[in-house]
Amino acid sequence: QVQLSESGGGLVQAGASLTLSCLVSGIDVQGTHMGWYRQAPGKERSLFASITYRGDTDYADSVKGRFTISRDAAKQTVYLKMNNLKPEDTAVYYCNEILTAQLPDASWGPGTQVTVRS
Repeated sequence: QVQLSESGGGLVQAGASLTLSCLVSGIDVQGTHMGWYRQAPGKERSLFASITYRGDTDYADSVKGRFTISRDAAKQTVYLKMNNLKPEDTAVYYCNEILTAQLPDASWGPGTQVTVRS
């Protein structure tokens, strides 16, 4: 079973940077399609960044050019480098395998809170 543990969130001012980490067990992060999701207050959790087994990345328009997803296979960790943070980036951030995340009974980690003040 996939186990996920996100960390690295915090309270920052607009324009600051943060790097989130997602420690993964139960699957090989190098051989699967991983994604970062976020859930803002009153909104549904949504995918905004992903990385395929080949290393191809994709981003939602709202974060393109500011966020970078990467992974370290040896550490079984997926990262999210966030630059030029905006108040609208405030949310709880999660990672998951793309296919697993689509299941109604998908297992999720605790997430990490990112709060950006203007």
